[in-house]
Amino acid sequence: MSKDEIQQQTTETVAALLDDGAPADVDFPIEHHLASPDFTKLEKAAVELVKLGFHVDDADEFELDDGTRWFAFAALSELPLDEAQLIEQAQQVNDIAKATGVEYDGWGTYYGDDEEE
Repeated sequence: MSKDEIQQQTTETVAALLDDGAPADVDFPIEHHLASPDFTKLEKAAVELVKLGFHVDDADEFELDDGTRWFAFAALSELPLDEAQLIEQAQQVNDIAKATGVEYDGWGTYYGDDEEE
């Protein structure tokens, strides 16, 4: 992803969450998504992210429509809905993805499902 794409995604996601009533001062689980057809490269990215304090899920394997096998995992952290912090962290993950030759597919979080009854 480019810096502009990271900033746009973050701005839009944070605005949508805040519009839905999410508190800005509470830490949310943040999942950064990385993928690659090369498991070894993905593993290198995971090691670098763990060194920085991220929790890394086990990689999942999936198949694209053309039959190509890919692997993906989420690198997890917790942050408040602060645009500057989220952009900085997403850029850090993106830099590691680029350095290790894997794809960064942005970040996401969860809000609302656990609190609604």
